[in-house]
Amino acid sequence: MQITKEVAALLPQVKRWRRDLHQIPELGLAEYETCRYLKKELKTMGVPDTAIHQPLATALVVVLEGATAGKCVAFRTDIDALPVTEATGVNFASRYPGRMHACGHDGHAATMLGFTQYLLAHKQALVGRVVLIFQPAEEGPGGAQLLLDTGLLQELGVEQIVGLHVFPEFPEGVIAARSGGMMARNGEVTITVTGRSAHGAQPQQGQDAILAMSAVIQALHSIISRNLSPLDSAVLTFGKISGGEAMNIIPGKVTLEGTMRAFDDDVYETMVTRMETIVNQVAAGYDCHGEVEFRHMYRVVDNDPQMVAALEKVAQDSYVTTPPYLLAEDFSMYQQVFPGLFFFVGTRDEERGYIHPLHSNKMQFDEKNLLGGIQCYLGLLAEFNQKGAKL
Repeated sequence: MQITKEVAALLPQVKRWRRDLHQIPELGLAEYETCRYLKKELKTMGVPDTAIHQPLATALVVVLEGATAGKCVAFRTDIDALPVTEATGVNFASRYPGRMHACGHDGHAATMLGFTQYLLAHKQALVGRVVLIFQPAEEGPGGAQLLLDTGLLQELGVEQIVGLHVFPEFPEGVIAARSGGMMARNGEVTITVTGRSAHGAQPQQGQDAILAMSAVIQALHSIISRNLSPLDSAVLTFGKISGGEAMNIIPGKVTLEGTMRAFDDDVYETMVTRMETIVNQVAAGYDCHGEVEFRHMYRVVDNDPQMVAALEKVAQDSYVTTPPYLLAEDFSMYQQVFPGLFFFVGTRDEERGYIHPLHSNKMQFDEKNLLGGIQCYLGLLAEFNQKGAKL
């Protein structure tokens, strides 16, 4: 895919935006400084106040009207950061210990600002209505659904939606997507086993919640291997366990926390049902009480085949078909309402050390890769409106 001279000319601005944003990371639904920065930059580039909507305290939706009629196409960027202490050593590192743009959302927002500036410079060539979404809380609790619940996107008449993500598993210059399921449905689960505390030297007087929980964990891991088809993709991971008061006390309560992922709703529901049964019955076998609390998060990122075909046409020799990943993305919530396309922008450069994965405290990339996202956005907008020469 060739980057046009006009898009390439955006690089100094895109780099500045990305590095400014990188220094002010904020967690989900607390992106107040980020939102002020974005609004200031949008106004500076000429977006009128009447075109900027703020349906949530830290969400901005910009509406640009084309000179001629066409589709209403939305483009979405996430703007939140992670509770990570940065270790990149760059001179534009986070100003706030314990917070970092470790997932590239600063780059996504800079891509959107560059896209906006380009569209403003070509207003007479713009077809249809373009809706630019600066969304909070992708990392949690899920800003996409909160934004959908306001009804604004539906009122604006959105017909299609597009999003992207920088991705260090693909080399620089690669644009990657796939039709259908690309990223998994996910949920969070908290399991509590309650027994009865007793002296460690008199275990017969208690009901050992640790022993019961150990049996629950063993049984839960049989779900993937024995209750699902070997052809189904699913993950059940428990990363936190807590309980007990002292080494010589039979614990009365133990809590286990984990994540679950699947590409198919039926598979996901099977996991839910089996977890409830196992926790209740296995705990009861140890004279304990088991409870399961689910937090059903995001759905499968399910790409529209026609939109993927358009991306492949736009990206040309830069396009590759990505394998599915059991990562999760709340962009999927938009796809429950509108046909959608989500794609990866490769950022891996081993010579420069840009090899660290998403959510790493060393994750970094070269901003030149963001130009590929802008170029794809422009090409997709033209393809969707069948006006390939306009922009």
